[in-house]
Amino acid sequence: MHRRSLTDSFNYAIEGFMYVLKTQRNMRLHFLLGSAVVLLGIYFNLGKLELILLLFTVSMVFLAEMFNTGVELIIDLITDEFHPLARIIKDISAGAVLVASLNAVFVGYILFLNFLPAASMQTGIDYIRRQPLHITFISLFLVLSLVIFSKVQLGRGKPLRGGMPSGHAALSFSIWTISLFFSDSKLLVGLVFFLAFLVAQSRVRPGYHTTREVIAGALVGLGLTSLIVFFLRI
Repeated sequence: MHRRSLTDSFNYAIEGFMYVLKTQRNMRLHFLLGSAVVLLGIYFNLGKLELILLLFTVSMVFLAEMFNTGVELIIDLITDEFHPLARIIKDISAGAVLVASLNAVFVGYILFLNFLPAASMQTGIDYIRRQPLHITFISLFLVLSLVIFSKVQLGRGKPLRGGMPSGHAALSFSIWTISLFFSDSKLLVGLVFFLAFLVAQSRVRPGYHTTREVIAGALVGLGLTSLIVFFLRI
């Protein structure tokens, strides 16, 4: 068996990384965003530990995407026929990328929190209560989490299509509720409601959701967001 030289090993490793970068659109997006975030970290003069955490988080996203690509290629190599287990394996590996990406979003959010406007004047929950941006972030995350949890428990639909409740309706009406609480413009609130209604309607017409599922999603977005705003602003 031919033994690889150290130079060959590095070349093969670089070629593997470049292959994923060239062939996977998501990897290119992760690479651009990761590079931009690291540059921002340097620009804002983050501490050594913060930069290490940032680099580690970005690297985890890259690794997850590369392993996901490797798993997909192995499955395609083994079989070219549809198999339920093959689909599940691919979904699990893609889910690992999603978890790593969400973790990166939260880490970046926490690390750069102090560089947002007025962050130096207020801290902790007191600061969050006065910032619609953070309340919006928390609301959308919890609404999306509740939708996914409901679909898992009920065993119906996919995260972005079908099942109870409608995720699109929940998120769109969550955004409308945020505008209702924080915007002084009645025109803006009305336009956001109109867009939320159109999004909800667009899920019924092609048959992705029933009217009941869309109404349930709208109520989830409206109700949960209202509760979050109420408890964070009292």
